[in-house]
Amino acid sequence: MISPLLAVVAVLIKLDSKGPIFYRSKRVGMGYRIFDMYKFRTMRTDADKMLANMASLNMYNVAPAAAVSNLCEECQAAGTECQQILFLDNEQICEKLYHQKQKSKATFSKFKEDPRVTKLGKFLRNSSIDELPQLFNILLGDMSFVGNRPLPPYEAEKLTATGYARRFAAPAGLTGLWQVTKRGKSKVSDLERIQLDVLYAKKYSFKTDLIIMIKTVKAVFQKENV
Repeated sequence: MISPLLAVVAVLIKLDSKGPIFYRSKRVGMGYRIFDMYKFRTMRTDADKMLANMASLNMYNVAPAAAVSNLCEECQAAGTECQQILFLDNEQICEKLYHQKQKSKATFSKFKEDPRVTKLGKFLRNSSIDELPQLFNILLGDMSFVGNRPLPPYEAEKLTATGYARRFAAPAGLTGLWQVTKRGKSKVSDLERIQLDVLYAKKYSFKTDLIIMIKTVKAVFQKENV
């Protein structure tokens, strides 16, 4: 039924910028199962390479507390040298301070006014048309219409704690609880998104999915610049 729309979008993508029509990426779904997820390409072909240099622009970032010393609080209180030295790249780092910095790093990546997105890509994202190729993932059994968004492996590997891993007990979905409650809102934290995913995994049912699908109609037309 939507084949004419898919064909038109494919032609427009080819005319808008150089590169493939579809974007394929490895994603982790229900039970940590890895599969290839499909979307219409909305970014430049070098988008993945640009990601490493955009970490400071991530809207999920949590500003770490300014370090006033190279020693952790325990060593400062004891008035001794660091008792837990970690050697990384020929540098000595306090192991506790290192773990604190790692925890301050965001789990997810999302950017306001992402410079990697093409002109057509912005429209496709705002209208959610870029997600339509995932209907093929649903037909293949990789995803469901409703569920938690499948994550890239580098994000999924950060969610291995018992409480967070619960999110992977639910199906991977085209739409979900997070999308209909927080889509387009920049003031959403890492933890809040994870909690919504875990909540869905605990309570998902046919009734819950039906309500989410009805709310998705409104969310689809919600302006989103992230």
